[in-house]
Amino acid sequence: MKQILPLLLTVIFAAGCGRNDQSETTAKPQSPWQVSRNTNGESVVTLDAATQRGMGLKLAPATASQLPQERKAYGSVLDPTQLSAAVADFIAARAAAEASQKELARLKKLSDQAIASTRDFESEQATAARDSAQADSARARFVAAWGKAMADRDDLPEFVQSLAAGDSALVRLDLPAGEMLQAEPTGAHVTALGDGTNSIEASYLNSVPTVNPQTQGRSFLFLVKPNSARLVAGESVTGWLEISGTPVSGLVVPADAVVHTDGRDWIYAQTADDSFTRKEIVTDHPVAGGWFVGGMIAPGEKLVVAGAQQLLSTELVSQSPPPS
Repeated sequence: MKQILPLLLTVIFAAGCGRNDQSETTAKPQSPWQVSRNTNGESVVTLDAATQRGMGLKLAPATASQLPQERKAYGSVLDPTQLSAAVADFIAARAAAEASQKELARLKKLSDQAIASTRDFESEQATAARDSAQADSARARFVAAWGKAMADRDDLPEFVQSLAAGDSALVRLDLPAGEMLQAEPTGAHVTALGDGTNSIEASYLNSVPTVNPQTQGRSFLFLVKPNSARLVAGESVTGWLEISGTPVSGLVVPADAVVHTDGRDWIYAQTADDSFTRKEIVTDHPVAGGWFVGGMIAPGEKLVVAGAQQLLSTELVSQSPPPS
């Protein structure tokens, strides 16, 4: 009996240890996601199908696109009252000159018929000459400030009225100092400060005859019409001047696909049914609905357009040190 008791206790102890080992094993469920790095050093998040559904992940292929040659510029929305005052002076001087010419023509006919005196005719000649000179001076000042193309517009009063009502916006874009264009821009798109993904089309009006005294760069005027973004006077904008040349090929990345961390921009591309690789992109070309990138993503590559932020959070959690 004394020999059987130690053997029985040994068996009971071993069985108890087995149960403890099994409970410890089952207490550590396998994670539904894993984070690793590929040969390029990029982060790869691996998720099972159920976890992907739970995160609400949605994919969309990167679409090929082309952009015209561009030059980046900075500027602001101009106050329409400045142009309005210049237009008023210009039109008033022109109207006075036209009225004087008509009166001069009338008096000449009367003078030829000996109905009007020579003195009245000569007086009107002097008035017409003065008004014509003042109109030429007003036009010269207007052209010097706003450009010949603006002065030649037939709809200046209506143009100013549209700006004053906010239906359109006049934007001045300045190139960096010393940078020149071989030809006039063909158009532009602009983004308001702090609204990098809302790209607004702008039509080219003319170059500004003077250099910006602050930036010392060449300047150009563009019209945003309709002003659906409700740009207001004094608002800073970033612009991309479209110029002639071979278009640049690239891809459009939806804005919802972009995440931000470490001061940079990234997207998640599907590299297997259960794997998503984080890739860095450069977001310096906004387009409608997203960003234009070149050479960073393959055409047709599927990107995470919903749930990208959850993927990033999952990745960052895996890098956090375990609680002590």
